Amino acid sequence: MTSPGGHRSEALRLLRPFLPWIALSAITGVCAGVATVFLLRTINEVLNQQGGMAGGLLFTFIGLCLVALFGRMASDVSTNFVGQRLVAQVRKSLAQKILAAPIDALERYRTHRLMPVLSQDVDMISDAAFVLSSTLIALAVALGCLTYLAVLSLPLFCLLMVALVLGATAQIVAQTRAEAGFWKAREHEDQLHKAYRQISEGAKELRMHRERRVGIFGGQIERIVDDIRRVNGRAINIHVMATAFGSALFFLLIALILGWAAFRSTEPAVLSGFVLVLLFIKGPIDIIAGTLPNVGRAKVAFKRIADLSARFATPEPHLHLERAGGGAAMAQGIGMRGVRYAFDAPEGEAPFVLGPIDLELRRGEMVFVVGDNGSGKTTLIKLLLGLYAPQQGEVLLDGAAVTPQSRDDYRQLFTTVFSDFYLFEDLVSREKGEAAAHALPQAALPYLQRLEIAHKVSVKDGAFSTVDLSTGQRKRLALVHAYLEGRPVLVFDEWAADQDPAFRHLFYTELLPELRAKGHMLVVISHDDRYFHVADRVITMRAGRIAEDRARPAASRPEARPAHAHTQQTGVEIHAAHP
Repeated sequence: MTSPGGHRSEALRLLRPFLPWIALSAITGVCAGVATVFLLRTINEVLNQQGGMAGGLLFTFIGLCLVALFGRMASDVSTNFVGQRLVAQVRKSLAQKILAAPIDALERYRTHRLMPVLSQDVDMISDAAFVLSSTLIALAVALGCLTYLAVLSLPLFCLLMVALVLGATAQIVAQTRAEAGFWKAREHEDQLHKAYRQISEGAKELRMHRERRVGIFGGQIERIVDDIRRVNGRAINIHVMATAFGSALFFLLIALILGWAAFRSTEPAVLSGFVLVLLFIKGPIDIIAGTLPNVGRAKVAFKRIADLSARFATPEPHLHLERAGGGAAMAQGIGMRGVRYAFDAPEGEAPFVLGPIDLELRRGEMVFVVGDNGSGKTTLIKLLLGLYAPQQGEVLLDGAAVTPQSRDDYRQLFTTVFSDFYLFEDLVSREKGEAAAHALPQAALPYLQRLEIAHKVSVKDGAFSTVDLSTGQRKRLALVHAYLEGRPVLVFDEWAADQDPAFRHLFYTELLPELRAKGHMLVVISHDDRYFHVADRVITMRAGRIAEDRARPAASRPEARPAHAHTQQTGVEIHAAHP
């Protein structure tokens, strides 16, 4: 968690580009407030003189009305400008930080904590920004009214200030207590988002397990929601009671002034001025008091955003967010030399350590990475892909070390389908142009037909028509995506785990050999020992180390066998058009 100074500096950093507009909003708001005070003064003079409002006084009144009108409009427009752009800047800044954050930092910062910051906290800042103008005008009006009352009668003004200080003290105490409540409620909302993810992503499992379903609803969701309701309700009630006290205070002050006038001689202009101003100033002070909850929530939101920014304050260097395309070229292969990576572990526990790893993978080679769960297969792949930076040793491209400067280009060699993959709908970036987008439907059709999803998915305007498919079908669609990208290295993490036997057989005995024949390097994490004979090499991981790196004899590979051997092995014929 960042310090108070940290979130203040984050707020200043965000507001710095808009300081001229904030100054304009403040100046025009103050002008509108001052004009409103002079309007009250003019009305009070008219009420206490003969002849009413005529001549120059009428033009003065009209002029003050115009100043108040256009000052408020200019202040509101300036604040709206700041608010809209501030929110846009916060959203862009957070997106850039997430895109540039190291993968291991993102993996430690859970989604249920990330999404509320990107949505609720940004909206809270937006709400606070949009009431800034009205608060500035209300503050200017309140200060101007108090100044006018001091000019009318200093003794009555002093009496009034004593009462107002008491009311302001109550408001400050209420704000402090309520802000603590808002912060506590905000922490509960993180837990609520986590519970919501459980009931949405685990819906099928919860249907099958009544005890768990009842426990999540009653033991988590109901409890957390009630905690949020109780904490927020208590905090807002404090503000409501303070506001009610403030409203009653103004009428008590009017009674006090009228009582003062009953015992001491007071000029009618002074008496009417105090009553008129007190009746009017209640509105601006209510506006100021009403913004205190928004200010409290905005402070909490700034703290959360500052905390997120601090966690991702060290972006991955040389990560390109402005230019697309390009990337490294591979002539011979990739590898590792003395690579080591250790995860953080709770105090008292030994961390999982991968390595040291020495490895060489050649172009046109199919390599299976196998091993028990927790043996380090996925960590090895993430290091090989450049997603993790090795803590020791080097990742190599054609014998040269991949540096931080070249790592982002190096990653462009790979197309991946992870076990927890995300399937994007779009297929073509803007840089590839319209011609490529128009050619995609015909290019994708043979693959869609071969993987038996052409009846559900097509390619339109450079994107899949839908990704709302079963897990197995979505993995097949991800494979189509990999085909169309055509990158030199393809990495598959348990791709066949969700496929039926026919597609599993097709994947191992036809699709992978065809990709290898086209010159692609293939790295496949697999538990399908029935198909290990397909690979050129089988790398076995055990306890974070390469326990065995075994090459397969060429004669035992599928391409050396008769084509009909595959169907005899499973009893399943696959009739599909080859692209």
